[in-house]
Amino acid sequence: MKSIYLLFIFLSLFLCLSCSSNDDSTNTTPDESIYFPPINSDIWETTSISELNWNEDQLQPLLDFLEEKNSKSFMILHNGKIVEEHYFNNHTNSTSWYWASAGKTLTTATTGIAEDNGLLNIENKVSDYLGTGWTNASLEKENLITCKHLLSMTSGLDDTLGDDVSPSNLQYVADAGSRWAYHNVYVKLQDVVAASSNTTWDDYFNTNLRDKIGMTGNWVDLLGLSVYFSDTRSMARFGLLTYANGKWEDEQIVSENYISAATNTSQDVNLAYGYLWWLNGKSSYHLPQTQIEFPGTLIPDAPNDMFAALGKNDQKIYVVPSQKLVIIRMGQSADDDNFALSDFDNELWIKINALID
Repeated sequence: MKSIYLLFIFLSLFLCLSCSSNDDSTNTTPDESIYFPPINSDIWETTSISELNWNEDQLQPLLDFLEEKNSKSFMILHNGKIVEEHYFNNHTNSTSWYWASAGKTLTTATTGIAEDNGLLNIENKVSDYLGTGWTNASLEKENLITCKHLLSMTSGLDDTLGDDVSPSNLQYVADAGSRWAYHNVYVKLQDVVAASSNTTWDDYFNTNLRDKIGMTGNWVDLLGLSVYFSDTRSMARFGLLTYANGKWEDEQIVSENYISAATNTSQDVNLAYGYLWWLNGKSSYHLPQTQIEFPGTLIPDAPNDMFAALGKNDQKIYVVPSQKLVIIRMGQSADDDNFALSDFDNELWIKINALID
C-alpha cells in the first residue's frame, strides 16, 4: 500500500513538473523590446512593411492622400523603428516646423518631470508658485485653480477672450473643475515650472527632457504664446518616449504613473481629454470653443486605445500602444484652418488602416 502511495506521489510530481515546463515554453519568447534611436546621431533603425506583413499596395495611396492634403512630413514607427518616413513639398528631415497645440504635451511631460523631482505638486494651487493676482478672478476663485486644472483644461476661466494670458484677460466663468474649455491658460504651467525650479522654462525643458532623448528644436514666442519648433524626427522621439511610458532606454525620464494619468481621462466633463492629450475610444467628447458634448468616439476609425497630441492646422502625434505605433504628421492645414481636430483625422486613419490591416 505504501509503495502504491509513493508511486502516486512520484507520478503527480512528474506530471506537475511537465506541465510547468510546458507552460514556461509558451512564454520563453519575451515581447520584442522597444528600439530607441541613439542620442546625437542620425542613425535610426528601420523595419519594412513586408516584414510586418502590411499591405504594401496601400502605401502609395496613403502618401498621395498626404501630399494632396498639404502635408510636409509623415512618419510611422513600429516599436520604435521607422517603417515609413516621407517628406513633401521641399520639406526635409532637417527642416523645422511648428508643433502648435501638439506641443502642449511637451508642457505636460515637463510638468511631470518637475513633480517627479519634488519641485511641485500638481494638486497644489497655481498661486502657490506664481503668487496671487495671476488672474482677474477674485482671490477666493483664483485659489481654487490647481496645476491639475490647467493640465486638464478645467480652470473655469473664460475661453472666449482670445489667446492673451495676461491677468486682465483671465476672467472667471465657473469654479475650477466644473467646466471643460480649451484655453491657452495652460501655458502658465511653464511659469510654474520655471518658478519652482529657480531657472528658465527653456533651460529646465532642454536639460530634463529635450536633450535626454535627443530632440532638437526651440520654443519661440509668438504673440505671447510659447510655441515649439523642431524637425519631424524630434516629434517622433517625443511620441516614442510617451509610447514607452516615459522611459528612454534604461532611464525613466517621466514617471510611468504620471504618463498613465496624462493619457487617461483627467476629469468627468470631457472624457476624451487627459493632461493636454486627446483620448480616443471614449463614449463622448468635447471640442474647442463649444460646450456641446458630442456622443461617440473622437476619431471613429482610429483604434480605441489611441491617444494623440493635436495641433492647429493638423499637426499630429498619434500613439497606439496595442499596435506598437507612433505616427507623426506635420504640415499646413489639410483642408480648412482648425484648432486641433478635423475630418482629416478620420480620413487619414482610414488610409492607415488599409495599410496596416
